[in-house]
Amino acid sequence: MSLFPEDRNSELRALFFESANELLQSLNEAGLDLEANPTDEEVIRRVRRAVHTLKGDSAACGFHKLSELAHELEDVLSPQIGLSVGSRLADIVLIAADNFGAMLSAYQRNAEPPSADSLRVMMRTLIHGSAASVPTAPAVSGIAAQFHWTEYEHLMISEAVHRGETVYNVALRVDPASLMHAAAFQLIRNVLHACGTLIALRPEDNSAAETLEIVEAALASNQSQEHIAQRCRIPSVVSDVRIERAATPDTAEHELLGELLEVQATTVASRPTSAAANADAAKATGSAAITIAESSLRVDAARIDAVMNLVGELIIGKSMLHRSLTEFDQRHARDPVRAKLSDALAFQSRVLDELHKCVLKIRMVPVEQLFRRFPRLVRDVAKQCGKDVALELSGQNTDLDKGILDALAEPLMHLVRNAVDHGVEDAEQRIAANKPARGTVYLNAYHQGTQVVIEVRDDGRGIDLVQIRQHAVEKGIVKAAEIQRLTDSEVMNLIFEPGFSTAAEITEVSGRGVGMDVVRTVIDNLKGTVHVSSVKGRGTTIQLRMPLTLASIQTLLFRVGGRLFAVPLSSVVEITRITDSEIHRVDQREVLRLREQILTLVRLDSLSQIHAVVVQDGKKKKRNFVIVIGAAEKRFGLVVDSLVGEEELVIKALPTEIISSDLVSGASILGDGTVVLILNVPAVLSRLSRATPLGAIA
Repeated sequence: MSLFPEDRNSELRALFFESANELLQSLNEAGLDLEANPTDEEVIRRVRRAVHTLKGDSAACGFHKLSELAHELEDVLSPQIGLSVGSRLADIVLIAADNFGAMLSAYQRNAEPPSADSLRVMMRTLIHGSAASVPTAPAVSGIAAQFHWTEYEHLMISEAVHRGETVYNVALRVDPASLMHAAAFQLIRNVLHACGTLIALRPEDNSAAETLEIVEAALASNQSQEHIAQRCRIPSVVSDVRIERAATPDTAEHELLGELLEVQATTVASRPTSAAANADAAKATGSAAITIAESSLRVDAARIDAVMNLVGELIIGKSMLHRSLTEFDQRHARDPVRAKLSDALAFQSRVLDELHKCVLKIRMVPVEQLFRRFPRLVRDVAKQCGKDVALELSGQNTDLDKGILDALAEPLMHLVRNAVDHGVEDAEQRIAANKPARGTVYLNAYHQGTQVVIEVRDDGRGIDLVQIRQHAVEKGIVKAAEIQRLTDSEVMNLIFEPGFSTAAEITEVSGRGVGMDVVRTVIDNLKGTVHVSSVKGRGTTIQLRMPLTLASIQTLLFRVGGRLFAVPLSSVVEITRITDSEIHRVDQREVLRLREQILTLVRLDSLSQIHAVVVQDGKKKKRNFVIVIGAAEKRFGLVVDSLVGEEELVIKALPTEIISSDLVSGASILGDGTVVLILNVPAVLSRLSRATPLGAIA
């Protein structure tokens, strides 16, 4: 029997997987903190809270193997075990996070989850080893008490702990020889009341006194554990006593309660007011939980994309209205309706622009969501390579389009792994070079104009250009006769070539030459650029530059061979006009001398897979427009037939069956229905870089 309809079940499962991934991320972060402070009770509580929530949510969704593993992990998470085993507890937590991730991935594919037997063996070894090393308190006995308190009783325990009281779980075995169990229960309750504040009691009354064997209680008291045990040993009534400190419930609600009480107490203490004002403050504090719960809303990304697509259609409609109004103005310049139409269109344009900005902001998320996964990655790679490496993060609040952020996960992973494995030296080498033994990798993000820049920097050995030239020739990437003609920046960019690697041996971390090629491919698809700078012996910096969003773009429109093209306005350096006599040929290439710079000229109608739709009359124009395009440190000139103007375009992805050229990244539609092809600047630059010779590229 299903409690919810099938569509509701699928929605709940999707919500579970989303929240579970967030829990795994917090579990990884807490595991790293636990590695630094194995006995920190606050950190252990954070780990237990994440594991406890994951256990409950997975059980509710029917993922029992995951729930059982989380339940077993909870038994390991105690300050006593952390004190006895040290950082091994953090290793267990991080390995468990990996196992949870593998099981979640299997559940998403509707596959059988992998076995976690090795983790279970490690947990059992940890528990038994710590039990042997940690002495047992003399007051604890073998009474099989459960101490299963209700949520309200857990809440009362939290309040007592927050007030500074000590809460004990007390179990007392009633002497089987006792003839009056009801009287025995009453005596036990009186003794417990005399020892402190009785928060919970099982059984609660005399109704079950005749079959009574064990009495369980939660007791808040300022008296010592030994004193309470001594008072509870009632002759001929109680045969055995078990006392232990109650664990503070590890749920978000209890923490929130503590925080609210703390805020309320601070407010009252610092600003004495009347009783009525205090009551208002208490009401305001009590509504904080509701405010926290209602201030955010989860929305599926597909819904936002659908709204963004509709806004794009509205922008195209606005362009159509502008063109229609221009035609109306030409035919009926003195018509009084013209002014009303113009005002209405201006109002609609303002509202649409604001709507467009709001939707773009909804798609924006802080890069912190991406950066959070890298401390664990750096820790694992450094441990695998036998190095001591720290990660410093900055700019986590920089906003970026969600689609771009998701696409950057893999290339950034390759860059960070390479920085740890190739960039940072061993401790001995760093000390010999007068550097700290611990290396550092820096991850930074910031806005620059209409672009977002993400930097991966290390303080390691830097890039050896001589070694790169040698490997490039050995692997046949560049011919020996051409390698010396490359500039230093062009040599550095060879690290992005497929199969290129300077690793002496292939390891689990790197060495196959398949990482940096992925970086360039992804960044090219995002219409971004990669820039590498390095100082030998001091470190390497890799900059990734991407647009803020891929939904719309400011462009410059131009015509070539009868087709209408657009190029991102951020890539345009300048526009100039030249005569045929200013164009020269160097090594089978057309080049232009622009001031002190030599530019390679590109004619789109001469590139493969892009053909003119009108036949040229064979006569060359006396003067040509040249758009100077800049990507990273590269420059080239685009020869065009005519310029159309600037316009904001909504990008529409093109299916592969319509166009197969990598030189076009997308298309858009103007108000009159004309299709505009958007030029892929990185692909054009890559086509020029792969062609030989490279000397004419400035």
